Amino acid sequence: MTTPGTASLWRNHILPFTLLVTLLGMATVIGDYLLHRLDLVWVGRYLGIPGTLLIIGSLTYSLRKRKVIATGNVKSWLSMHEIGTWLGSWMVLLHAGVHFNAILPWLATIAMGVNVISGMVGKMLLKRSREHVQAQREHYQLRGLSKAEVEQEVFWESVTFDAMVKWRKVHIPIFIAFAVLALGHIVSIFLFWGWR
Repeated sequence: MTTPGTASLWRNHILPFTLLVTLLGMATVIGDYLLHRLDLVWVGRYLGIPGTLLIIGSLTYSLRKRKVIATGNVKSWLSMHEIGTWLGSWMVLLHAGVHFNAILPWLATIAMGVNVISGMVGKMLLKRSREHVQAQREHYQLRGLSKAEVEQEVFWESVTFDAMVKWRKVHIPIFIAFAVLALGHIVSIFLFWGWR
């Protein structure tokens, strides 16, 4: 049984996240369809390069966050990171297309997809969910419920939030896996460039 608070957590935070992931998937399918329909498949072959450069460029946010780069607003760097990884990921997904002829690029693509989703969890869900759970606690406290009753009322929301907090344990290792697999794909392209 879901409480009204759980339903609003789902509606206000998890559903928009799900819609954005779906939007990225739909944009990829539509883009791939248009490339094939307009006989521009060759364009998709080269979209991996600017897509990868955008993803690499977006990593400067991590340098700013860790104060390796001292200039600029952290929120601006975060926005650049989000836009760069989204556009870069979309280009890489278009580059991958719907071709299943090589395992290494697909492993890199899957790792990139998981990394994008885990990054979105950190961006969209955690902050909003923390605020939502805290607002629910305050709401029940204002109604005069005891601390135990308040915790009982927000139990499922807290469990959901606690599960989402573990996103960093996924985001960084998956990024490293993506980077290694993507680098392997890039190296293999250079090694076998003349064989095509």
